[in-house]
Amino acid sequence: MSFIADLHLHSRFAYACSKSLNLTNMAAWAKVKGINLLSGADFTHPAWLAELEDNLTPVADGYFQFDDMKFVLGTEVSCVFSQGSHSRRVHMLLFVPTFDVVHRIRAMLEALGSKLSGDGRPIVGIPARELAARLFDIDESCMLVPAHIWTPWYGLLGSKSGFNSLEECFGDMAVHIPAVETGLSSDPEMNWRVSGLKGKTIVSFSDAHSLPNMGRELTVFEGNASYHDLVAGLNGNLVERTLEFFPEAGKYHFSGHRKCLVSQSADETARFGNICPECGRPLTLGVVHRVQELSSETDWSEEGFNRPYTKLVPLIELVAYSMGKGRTAKPVSSAYQRICAELGGEVKVLTQVGYDDLYQVGGEDLAETVTKVRQGSVQITAGFDGQYGVVQPE
Repeated sequence: MSFIADLHLHSRFAYACSKSLNLTNMAAWAKVKGINLLSGADFTHPAWLAELEDNLTPVADGYFQFDDMKFVLGTEVSCVFSQGSHSRRVHMLLFVPTFDVVHRIRAMLEALGSKLSGDGRPIVGIPARELAARLFDIDESCMLVPAHIWTPWYGLLGSKSGFNSLEECFGDMAVHIPAVETGLSSDPEMNWRVSGLKGKTIVSFSDAHSLPNMGRELTVFEGNASYHDLVAGLNGNLVERTLEFFPEAGKYHFSGHRKCLVSQSADETARFGNICPECGRPLTLGVVHRVQELSSETDWSEEGFNRPYTKLVPLIELVAYSMGKGRTAKPVSSAYQRICAELGGEVKVLTQVGYDDLYQVGGEDLAETVTKVRQGSVQITAGFDGQYGVVQPE
């Protein structure tokens, strides 16, 4: 038995997130996508927490239910502090078993001066090691997972404000960090090149700021959709596979300077340096460059710990491509919803549904488009410096 989880989400109370992100809509879109378990998200925000407590029904094993969708209590925390004469900004995912633990964490954060009624993604002004220790003192079943670890800003290993290893960030608490999130601009194989991540479970989630972006990355865990099995999955690498964005489509895959339209691969940056050739300002060093900096000669994926993964292009983009329209066009949205309803959800459409059924429900162009992506027959323009890349069928 397995379950498909998206555990990096936000509510409408998080900065730069859609006002449509409420429980009703999140549950409905999860069904369209084919997701079994969601994070309730942003549980430190008082208004959102009140909605969670009013609407989520506790079931068993630390999970909750709303409108036939399972939830666990999770949030993203922004840890901002100074260490080693550098300013550090690290985003982390936090999962907890009960609302009682949520309230104890909120009290701790408020005592530290965090303004919980502002952003649904609270800012905490203490070192990551101290935050981890405080959380585990509150409840040892708390799970702390560094988010989008390679993102230049707010990634634990990012080029702008991150560290060179988990140990440098967490010190003696690093052994209690069971997993890391890849982020949109990296895939598991890139992470396997970094020996410092050996033994850590590799997970991928959407970091959705809007409903349609839910499920753009997912993790398939072994077991039932419960907090107990989530903890077991993170601690024991009980992952069947991850479903991934093409990392080139992420906003920080290559290095570059968006204003000057300068994009560089890691090899090009190594040859030409990290200064924009157009304006002379520093480039934003991308994920590929940073992975290359921290990679080791031995790929630890050979040691049997790695799990398979599948690269996907969001179905809405494939429908739009096959129809020759933009992804926000009403005919595209209508076709997308109909295809998901008739064929069992987006994940199933992208990974399992056969050509004949795709042809019958979505037409020849969509069937060909989905098949090409499955075969890896795609054209790619890599993202850089905050600009998404483009992945299209050849």
